[in-house]
Amino acid sequence: MEFQKVRSVRGEVTIPGDKSISHRAVMFGALAEGTTEVTNFLQGADCLSTIDCFRKLGINIENTPERIIIKGRGLHGLQAPSDILDCGNSGTTTRLISGILSGQSFTTTLTGDASIQKRPMRRIIEPLSMMGADIQSVHGNDCAPLTIKGSSLHGIHYNSKVASAQVKSAILLAGLYADGPTSVTEPAISRNHSEIMLKNFGAELSVQNETVTILPQPALHGQKICVPGDISSAAYFIAAGLLVPGAEILIRNVGINPTRNGILKVARAMGGKIALLNENHEGEPTADLLVKHSSLHGTIIEGDLIPTLIDELPVIAVMAACAEGTTIIRDASELRVKESNRIDVMVENLTAMGVKVEGTEDGMIITGGSPLHGAVIDSKADHRIAMSFAVASLIADGNTEITGAECVNISYPAFYEDLNRLSIR
Repeated sequence: MEFQKVRSVRGEVTIPGDKSISHRAVMFGALAEGTTEVTNFLQGADCLSTIDCFRKLGINIENTPERIIIKGRGLHGLQAPSDILDCGNSGTTTRLISGILSGQSFTTTLTGDASIQKRPMRRIIEPLSMMGADIQSVHGNDCAPLTIKGSSLHGIHYNSKVASAQVKSAILLAGLYADGPTSVTEPAISRNHSEIMLKNFGAELSVQNETVTILPQPALHGQKICVPGDISSAAYFIAAGLLVPGAEILIRNVGINPTRNGILKVARAMGGKIALLNENHEGEPTADLLVKHSSLHGTIIEGDLIPTLIDELPVIAVMAACAEGTTIIRDASELRVKESNRIDVMVENLTAMGVKVEGTEDGMIITGGSPLHGAVIDSKADHRIAMSFAVASLIADGNTEITGAECVNISYPAFYEDLNRLSIR
């Protein structure tokens, strides 16, 4: 797909529902008693993989453009699937459902696409096995496919090596089936959508600093859930609004959960003009974001900030390429085990556009301020990479071609349509 420089970007956009929250709404609704109704559900490939898996586990799920209706069957209502569960490209589906399946009375095999079959699953196999789960990597490489034989689980206190909401959530979901309390302590607080939603469904859950504890066998009850807009998807329009001369974009109904809003902190630290309007702090906090073109400067991104913006780092790297001075990203080795090795892929493609960038073991050093020029960009079928370079193309001289551009369907099927609608040529 080809892209060209634009004169400006202006207007307003309502982005799709949050991917993380959409996944969890289906999963928790399936484990609850009664009906769960979800509006503004993300109709992306990843979330549809979650729906498909739970349908194969015996859950009645009605999917319409207006809402998702999940007929929950309770904690012990899942049925043995007649086929392998295909998680597609979704790491969230793979890891969270593993926690749920560990406490069932049947055996299941999970698989996914070529990318999922390379992503590290040892990080969930280890703690779930400590709880008594029987999980085998079919090829013996600690990756999917995984065969999970449901077992009697017991509660543990797990000190996680990584700040990962997927790891934390997998353990907490297994904890629903344990014989005692289950706790997870992280090195830094990762996104807390599971904790917020599980409590709303009726789980007995407490949080103290970096430790979350859940009690087993709660009575979960169906809920009505309106999914806020995904800040990870909003990040591309935030970047476009900051980088394109004369730009002004209003992004409606964006989730601004403090465990996810690192992109806002970094943008402001770089000199970005972002105003929060119509804030709502009931449940998952939301706001409208008004973003205006700004002169950005380099910054340092590290430490506890990293888990709050891990998925936004590729587009932040694009922002850094256009900022005056040097931006340093560190403590982000997690980028190497995403849908692609995002450090290497960003370095390769930014270099192709004329950016001075150096990859490190756990991040990047980006010297900004030089004009970008068009190039052929290999997305590696990674939706975050494709969308990041679609934003870069808006300010790059000449033509930019992105191969594998259709991978945005994983999280934001209408992305190019929305970006084109705001672009002034």
